Amino acid sequence: MINKDSLTQHISAQFNADLEAVRSHLLAMGGLVEKQVNDAVTSLIEADAALAGRVREADAQINQMEVSIDEECIRILARRQPAASDLRLIIGISKSVIDLERIGDEATKIAKRALELSGDDGATRGYDEIRHIGDQVRKMVQEALDAFARFDVELARSVAQYDKTIDREYKSALRELVTYMMEDPRSISRVLNVIWALRSLERIGDHARNIAELVIYMVHGTDVRHKSLAGSKPASGPDDSAE
Repeated sequence: MINKDSLTQHISAQFNADLEAVRSHLLAMGGLVEKQVNDAVTSLIEADAALAGRVREADAQINQMEVSIDEECIRILARRQPAASDLRLIIGISKSVIDLERIGDEATKIAKRALELSGDDGATRGYDEIRHIGDQVRKMVQEALDAFARFDVELARSVAQYDKTIDREYKSALRELVTYMMEDPRSISRVLNVIWALRSLERIGDHARNIAELVIYMVHGTDVRHKSLAGSKPASGPDDSAE
């Protein structure tokens, strides 16, 4: 089983440093992505075109961080040939950066919708839904990263399960907005932008769930994708003691 202590229990001090460095870089990328999501939602609700522009500019930095962390993971795999929990950690980091990069992409899409809506006449239909689901999704991202930082399986399981709530609320908001467009065809263009922003938030929730599921995999060695989380337990297998 992996925990924070296992990152400092290798014979090679450089191996310890390599693992801690790549993990820290992932968490730094996560912090930037978390801010990007927060700023994207704020830019839409507050019609802040300048903030939306900064969100879109930050996407290049997030993309570069993904490439850099991937290269670190490849170097560790090539030089150290990690096994057991160390291998799961590297795989978990490598997969998590993909989800973080895609969260950044969705935040950029929300910022694009914010720019398109910023010149509107002040109509705010759907903004309550954006604010509500946005707050919940931002919390999911934050808690998924906290679970990763602490190897906290219970918190990870809670994040993964909460994605179902996001899906239900997204579908409910979608039904209401489609009904509204049918009643007022003049609103179609604006409301479609709101719907696409909500869709991006729903996808961000999916990626936060993926990261949470990877935490469970790293700690227990159990792949819980497409399975019930309630019964996820450590997988039996080789000793996970540090090399």
